[in-house]
Amino acid sequence: MPRPLTTLDLDLVRTFVTIARLGRFTRAATRLGRQQSTISLQITRLEAALDVRLMERSPQSLRLTDAGERFLAHAERLLAVNDAAVAELREPVMAGVVRLGTPEDFATSRLPAVLSRFTHAYPAVALEVTCDLTLNLLEGFDAGRFDIVLAKREPGTRSTRRGVRVWREPLVWVGGTQEAAEGRPIGLVVSPEPCVYRRRAIDALERTRLPWRIAYTCGALAGALAAVKAGLGVAGLPRDMVPAGIDVCRDPRLPVLKDTEIALIDNGALSVPARRLKEHVVRALG
Repeated sequence: MPRPLTTLDLDLVRTFVTIARLGRFTRAATRLGRQQSTISLQITRLEAALDVRLMERSPQSLRLTDAGERFLAHAERLLAVNDAAVAELREPVMAGVVRLGTPEDFATSRLPAVLSRFTHAYPAVALEVTCDLTLNLLEGFDAGRFDIVLAKREPGTRSTRRGVRVWREPLVWVGGTQEAAEGRPIGLVVSPEPCVYRRRAIDALERTRLPWRIAYTCGALAGALAAVKAGLGVAGLPRDMVPAGIDVCRDPRLPVLKDTEIALIDNGALSVPARRLKEHVVRALG
């Protein structure tokens, strides 16, 4: 007799995907509005339904098993189909244009999957995405060129009154510091002014009185990463944006960098498509 097919509970699938994206049960519990014990039980139920171990946990770390990595791609597709079907039936004629501004590094690392799910759910909505430095984006927003802007900001300052935080993570140094070991100024790989990460790195080095110099300036993330890989200097990057092949610098002489935040700012009079995009981004990232 053939083995009966298993029908997955999408609520359990969504919990699994949320944990996999955030890397922490505590973060996932906050995002989903549930107790940590509840989502732990949900993962146990999902693993029982699939008869396979999806995650390995310890007090210090969480990682997906090989089976978990394979299932993640299927799980994301299941949720995308579910969300698209619900959106189409609830708002079948929603259409329009939404103008979104975002920092280039965030658009490269975090945003593609979020926007892909949105466009699948609302295929008649056209997204116009512009990547630029935060201060340029804010100038464009104030001039009316964007409906929504994702902007870097300093935590704990007056600027935090503007917008809603959708992402926060620590900045880390990447690259080597051979210059410091040899008594030469530390080479910095930075974006052009104005740039929050550039200012953060320079301010931190100034506070510790370490000698430094601008070694390489590039407005594109790919170019900056290439300079770091080539050994031209160090750069400050959000920890989760450090790609494979580039090491986090553990040199104790370098100062600790403060956390960075990404805030979503809107004009307060959003169209229905823009409002749906805002809700989608906040739900996915916030």
